[in-house]
Amino acid sequence: MIRRDDTGRGGMFTGVKVFSATKAKERDDLGEQVTRWLRANADLEIVDRTVTQSSDNEFHCLTVVLFYKPRNGAKKP
Repeated sequence: MIRRDDTGRGGMFTGVKVFSATKAKERDDLGEQVTRWLRANADLEIVDRTVTQSSDNEFHCLTVVLFYKPRNGAKKP
């Protein structure tokens, strides 16, 4: 298992899921993508998350990172 120590937040996690979008339509749909993934992976427990926005002259990127582990009694992903 990996422990995330850099911020003092979160707990033990066994996996990471990254969602990222640069185009306006993709950014608008990002929340729905995260929701669909969470529903499809209900056997996982989200132990931490980060949301990052970055920009340059041309693009605006939005990234959502979910740190997860199996729920008690669930098989590992």
